Amino acid sequence: MNSKVEQPRTQGAVDTAKHVVAVLLVAAGVFAFYWFSQWPDAVRALAVLAGIVAGLGVFMTTALGARTREFLSESRFELRKVVWPTRQEATRTTWVVVIAVVVISLLLAGFDVLIQAAVKWLLGQ
Repeated sequence: MNSKVEQPRTQGAVDTAKHVVAVLLVAAGVFAFYWFSQWPDAVRALAVLAGIVAGLGVFMTTALGARTREFLSESRFELRKVVWPTRQEATRTTWVVVIAVVVISLLLAGFDVLIQAAVKWLLGQ
């Protein structure tokens, strides 16, 4: 059990204002992309990227941003514990899936042909 018990901090007016500013920064980057259509595409894409980076920078200074950073840190720690399959295991599993898909597809196609023939026979065609 975790001995560090923290009460979640409620979102204050300052955090709400920071969220609004973060959204506005991202929106400004997107707006610049469309407003300055005569600029080269690379510069317009950089404007969007700058808006996203600035928005994330402001967002990460809020309480929700701190919780997000903590979550990402813990997720990265947990990913280190994952035992990834070897290349051989992944290849074998892929072939099993491919064969299963082909077999089921053929079965469904066979049922489709049988049902189609039965319907045509019932309708007298």
